[in-house]
Amino acid sequence: MASYNPGWLVLVGILVTLSLPYSHAFWGNENKIHTAVFLSPKFVLGPGSVENRFYFNVDFPKGHIALKSFDAEVIDEAGNPVPLHETYLHHWVVVRYYVRKGVEISKLDDLKKLNRSDYISGGNSGICQNGILSQFFGLGSETRKTSTHIPDPYGIEVGNPAEVPSGFEEQWMLNVHAIDTRGAEDKLGCTECRCDLYNVTVDEYGRPLRPYYKGGLLCCYDRTQCKVKHGFEAVRRTLYLRYTVKWIDMDRSVLPVKIYIFDITDSWKRTPNSTEINAEHKCKIEYDIESCDATGLGNDGCIDTKRINLDMPFGGYLIYGVAHQHSGGTGSALYREDGQLMCSSLPIYGEREEPGNEAGYIVGMTTCYPKPGTVEISEGETLILEFNYSRIRHHTGVMGLFYILVADDLPKPMHTLRTVVQTADSIMVVTILWAAVAMIGVVAVIALAVHYQFKREGEDGYEAVGM
Repeated sequence: MASYNPGWLVLVGILVTLSLPYSHAFWGNENKIHTAVFLSPKFVLGPGSVENRFYFNVDFPKGHIALKSFDAEVIDEAGNPVPLHETYLHHWVVVRYYVRKGVEISKLDDLKKLNRSDYISGGNSGICQNGILSQFFGLGSETRKTSTHIPDPYGIEVGNPAEVPSGFEEQWMLNVHAIDTRGAEDKLGCTECRCDLYNVTVDEYGRPLRPYYKGGLLCCYDRTQCKVKHGFEAVRRTLYLRYTVKWIDMDRSVLPVKIYIFDITDSWKRTPNSTEINAEHKCKIEYDIESCDATGLGNDGCIDTKRINLDMPFGGYLIYGVAHQHSGGTGSALYREDGQLMCSSLPIYGEREEPGNEAGYIVGMTTCYPKPGTVEISEGETLILEFNYSRIRHHTGVMGLFYILVADDLPKPMHTLRTVVQTADSIMVVTILWAAVAMIGVVAVIALAVHYQFKREGEDGYEAVGM
């Protein structure tokens, strides 16, 4: 009976392993990606009207899972994408919460009347407080061309039974803020929520607006009306936010990431002996951009640049980053205190009429995906957040949000192979490794052929050479 040297099996195993994609070979990422498409409750808009509602207990994947992406867009009843120059998507956000079993919440009014002991926020990791910017995902006009994909082996862990308070269940809230700008007298002014165009002097709770408040969220709340051209008429239409969720089952191969959102309007100031994140960060969400002086562009090139310093109350590895800006935005970046760029995000402006490429609108934001392990944030480190807007014209209610995903750990192979995979020199190392493996394979095949030939000769009466 023929015998086999175990060395051949080892060699075959090496060859097979090296033939696999890196993530499969070292991280065992055989987890199947699941996809589900959902629709928000319908909303009806006519020319100039506004939808800004909060939908509770919306459809969402169940179980202990790791979210891989969340994409959304506004569609009509026939399922056709609606362009931004007809219905402007100011923003949508998805927020997790826990509610006591048996208690139902269908709208924001229900939440306001709810016994506070029946509701627990399940927001992100910070850094704003008081439930501000607590979303897991959220974008605006840029939603169609902004990647929300979370690379392997990472994911946003949800549905962990160990984290759900006893007697409660995990649910999700969807907020959709859309403005119908068909026939608008000033489309940009409507999308920037200018108070004069909405004829608004009080907020949604009936409180008078501050005298210097010229535009923003306080003027384009649900069921307000932006000014349209005299005599313009168009049908009211039923719309939906269609959202697509991708996820995998949670297991030990998935490394969870935490969500942090920075706000350029954060009024945080460093205080002595401060280590907590829940007492200092006051995020105002929006601000105005003044236009350039009539006499010239000035030394700043007609660009408004805002910078703030933030001490990090956490540490970890940066996995993903993206900014959120409104029309007029020219980009954002996150720097270390010494000026080293960590992550940047630039707006993509449309050029035509079709959905996803509407001229004059931000239709996407570039994202950053640092190589795992190359951008580490240290707890207590000071980072610099920067946002830039054009000052060619006045803008109201603009935003400067920066969304990042941070992992506590790296995939295990990264600790030992980091020097092999992180630098340009690693390409040469891997190339040489492959060449060596190929050479070993050729030699192995030749040796196997010689071995087989000797074996046959031995069976024909000659003494075989032992190997």
